[in-house]
Amino acid sequence: MRKWNLTQAPGPDTGQALAGMITRLGLPHFDKELLGGLYPLFPAGSWSVYRTGPHCRPAIFMSASHGIPDTTRDCWRAYLSGPYLSDRSLVREQAGPARESTLLCHISAQEVAAEHRARVYEAHGVAERVSIVRQQTDDTVFAINFYRHVHQRAFSDGQVAALEGLAPALLALTQKHLAMAQLPAPGLSGAAGSVPSLAQRLKRLNGQLTARELDVCARLLQGMTQEGVAADLGLGLPTVRTYRNRAFARLGIHFRNELFALVLQAPNLH
Repeated sequence: MRKWNLTQAPGPDTGQALAGMITRLGLPHFDKELLGGLYPLFPAGSWSVYRTGPHCRPAIFMSASHGIPDTTRDCWRAYLSGPYLSDRSLVREQAGPARESTLLCHISAQEVAAEHRARVYEAHGVAERVSIVRQQTDDTVFAINFYRHVHQRAFSDGQVAALEGLAPALLALTQKHLAMAQLPAPGLSGAAGSVPSLAQRLKRLNGQLTARELDVCARLLQGMTQEGVAADLGLGLPTVRTYRNRAFARLGIHFRNELFALVLQAPNLH
């Protein structure tokens, strides 16, 4: 397996690909269209975007396939059936104080642990993976993964280099899409979408959330920007960000779309 820090700047052929991705931000089928738009530069059969790590609950945010039947969700379920518990392929290796970093990781099916290889790679015809990995200080990783299937030619060094050049933009675009695609929150309307109702749901999820943390998160769920929350509550933007970050840490999440998912799954109070 190869791992290296991202240093390469985007090449001249990536501009058109990036332009197409930007126009699809926040729209339905972003996952399928991004994979198709990227295919001339990096011909992956499938991709997935997920979060995992020893101190968080694994979560998949989007996935799709291009030109083949889509089995990415089946792969994710197989991964959660056991392999994720011992998967260290995306975890930092360096010694010393932990710090945030962004890596490109390239691994073949033969290099994956036996259970992981059998349940995920061999069972679904996956031969190779290249991942753009954002590592947090707590070893939580946000990963954008591109997969080659057994019927495809191996990724060339030039193709991997092209993806390396696109990696910072892909990270930014993917995270921006996840935020935009959840505004407004589906299923949160009327009384169910009021600040008191949303705060009650949040309180049921974690009773340690403070009143201000509930105020901030409830307004985020209503579709307000952080600037809007600050204006509505008469707080400074840095203060809103502090309350948001504290609340997200208590809930074990990192992104706004995860907040929506948690609240939509929480029962209403009767």
